[in-house]
Parts: sequence; structure tokens; C-alpha cells
Amino acid sequence: MMLDLFKYNWQVREDWFRWCEELPAEELTKRRNGGMNSILHNLFHVISCEEVWVCRMIGEPVPPRDMKAVKSLDEVKDYSEEIKLQTLSYFENYEPENQVEISRRNKATLIYSHGKVLSHIITHEVHHIGQISVWARDLGVKPVSTDLVFRDFES
Repeated sequence: MMLDLFKYNWQVREDWFRWCEELPAEELTKRRNGGMNSILHNLFHVISCEEVWVCRMIGEPVPPRDMKAVKSLDEVKDYSEEIKLQTLSYFENYEPENQVEISRRNKATLIYSHGKVLSHIITHEVHHIGQISVWARDLGVKPVSTDLVFRDFES
């Protein structure tokens, strides 16, 4: 089920990429209220968070990435493809009860099940996609439909 929800998010993300291709580049990077302050950076951010959490769960270092250096939709699309492959690889050995230890900046160490972390990744993306939907309406453009019931994404 978790993988199916990732597939749903990826499908919606791809629809947003196609939606973005219809906008002038300056609209993608224009500063907006909320989220990561732009459509392009919101999309980058959800991919980055997916990467960070999956790296933590598999015990690999997170490659440094500079969101502010990202200037084009193609960069974000390429990044998305890279991270989807990493996440799919993670799912080959997925055990929801496995745990990941996270050290916080305040020195507290927290332990989460992989299932809880995956739920967080999924809902985090849904949240930020909702922000892009509001921005789309502010632009007077119909947002991407995110209706789960009418999508075909299950394994």
C-alpha cells in the first residue's frame, strides 16, 4: 500500500510537471506566500525530503543539494527521476517495522518506524502539492486533479 501511495504522488508530480511546462518560466520561480516560496522550489522540496528520509532509512549519507541553485523545471524533473529510482530500490527490501534513529539539532534522538516515516513523506508531498494548487488558482489556471479515486497507480 505504501508503494502505491508513492506511485500516486509520483503520478500527480508528473502531472504538475506537465502543467508547469505551460507556464512562463518566471511564474515557476516567482516568489509566493507559503511553502518554499515558489512553484519550482515546492516541487524540489518534496523530492528533497523524499531523498533525505530514504537515505536515513537505508543508512546512506544525503548528498548536498542547493535548492536556491535550482533554476529550471528540467533540473527538478531530472532530480525527481533520480530519487524515484532510489525510493523504488528501497522498497525492494521494505519492512515497515524497521526503525530509523534520528538525531535532532537539540541533541534529542528519536526513533521512528519506517512505516511512520513513509507516511510522513507521503503526506508531506500532498501538503505541498496543495499549496501549488492554491497558487494555480491565484494565477487563474486550473490546478492538476489530485483525486486518488480516479487515478490508476496500484501495483
